[in-house]
Amino acid sequence: MQQALAFIARHGKLGLIAGLVAGLALPGVAAAMRPWIPELVAFLLFLTAFRIGPVDAAGKLNDLTRTARAVLVLQLALPLGFLLLLKLIGLPMTPLALAAALVLAAPSVTGSANFTILLRQDPAPALRLLILGTALLPLTAIPVFWFLPEFGDLAAVLAAALRLLAVILAAAGLGFALRHWGARHLSEINRRAVDGLTVIALAVVVVALMSAIRPALAERPAELAFWLAAAFAINFGGQILCFAFLRATGRPDPVPTSIVAGNRNFALFLVALPPEATDPLLIFLGCYQFPMYLTPTLMRRLYDPR
Repeated sequence: MQQALAFIARHGKLGLIAGLVAGLALPGVAAAMRPWIPELVAFLLFLTAFRIGPVDAAGKLNDLTRTARAVLVLQLALPLGFLLLLKLIGLPMTPLALAAALVLAAPSVTGSANFTILLRQDPAPALRLLILGTALLPLTAIPVFWFLPEFGDLAAVLAAALRLLAVILAAAGLGFALRHWGARHLSEINRRAVDGLTVIALAVVVVALMSAIRPALAERPAELAFWLAAAFAINFGGQILCFAFLRATGRPDPVPTSIVAGNRNFALFLVALPPEATDPLLIFLGCYQFPMYLTPTLMRRLYDPR
């Protein structure tokens, strides 16, 4: 079994692509799996925490300080700067501008550390950004909401963020505990087996997240193409700009930070939007899975040019 999982880990990028294809080809399965997304995400976080371990995840004090600064830049400075730029130029808050603002204001997606693993980089900084970014979201979201009158109830977003944080802490805590008490030292084959199981979990999660794409493909293909192009531009654009800045300034952890910069859990904010604003964003959410799950494949040349 371990050898089979290690084989899947070696071909993890193909596993993610297979999940995207299955989500398109099997809309009934995607719809049936959608209610299980929270449990699937929790299992994914458990695997990630177990794989990294509590010592590497915690890091040193300067690692946590650097993570806090990165969160404030990614979730506060960038969205506020973007919204201020829109105001100065005089551009309206279109659905596309709203989507970009939500992405910039959101914390990391739960799979960011897994994408970092598939790119053969240290996943611990990405996991720290995920946990701390979600924990600080109730604070960083308030100034952003002040600039976005389109939003409804701020309390709904804060409640959703706190629920996600509780899931993250519970799943990660269980993974850390099992690693510490049951498998403090993982062999290389064990580590690769966990990576293979993670690839399977990621592929299953993306099938569930693709439930809104197939109907849009059949009924509104032009609109779907627009939002797909926007998703790639926002996701990959954020990763490329962040990576270029971090490399030019000699900052540490450029790859995991850049992956987080482009891959954000903006779905948290949808609970606070009025129904008339959520329809295009639900399509965008489905389209956003493509650049997210193609990050280990299409961004490898940037992050690991060997």
